[in-house]
Amino acid sequence: QVQLVESGGGMAQPGGSLRLSCAASERTFSSNVMAWFRQAPGKDREFVAAISRIGGNTYYTDSVKGRFTISRDNAKKTVYLQMDRMKPDDTAVYYCAAGMVWYAQRPKNYDYWGQGTQVTVSS
Repeated sequence: QVQLVESGGGMAQPGGSLRLSCAASERTFSSNVMAWFRQAPGKDREFVAAISRIGGNTYYTDSVKGRFTISRDNAKKTVYLQMDRMKPDDTAVYYCAAGMVWYAQRPKNYDYWGQGTQVTVSS
């Protein structure tokens, strides 16, 4: 059982930045593909970004490309999401997820989830 705990959410102004962290409890953290999803009120949970097990490969949903960066530190069992040039449309609860399938963008492909952290972008 992998336990994931997100942190770093909060408020940002349009054009501002936030950095999310997700700490894992499992020693086999490095064997999991890690991803970030988000869910805005009244909307489905949406894929944001994913990173491969060693961290050499990443991919993003089109709306965040060039603004968000996913990274991981396997020694610290932590995955990060650096969010820059934020927009009001980025407002959502952000979740990290762990799974075994690379290039998966559907929530059902991920086995473990954090509790979520609220991100609000507003002036």
